[in-house]
Amino acid sequence: MTADPEHPVVHGELAELRRRLDVGNARVEGGLALLTHRTEETAKELDELITRVRTLEHSRWPLPAVAALCALGALALAVWQALGR
Repeated sequence: MTADPEHPVVHGELAELRRRLDVGNARVEGGLALLTHRTEETAKELDELITRVRTLEHSRWPLPAVAALCALGALALAVWQALGR
């Protein structure tokens, strides 16, 4: 391919187009890198949250058992008051 001396502007335009393409490509790659980083951070936070929820689920009080204990306590108090008077 030979260079056409009548169109020296073409080389400048091609260089400008190449520069714009490189800049656009760098922006896209930067955006993808940012999205990848955010995805990894979100996955890490989700894993931590799942661990916290599991810990809370295992350490919570069993509500039916607590209700039964309260009912037995109330019954014992009622019997004690009834027998004491």
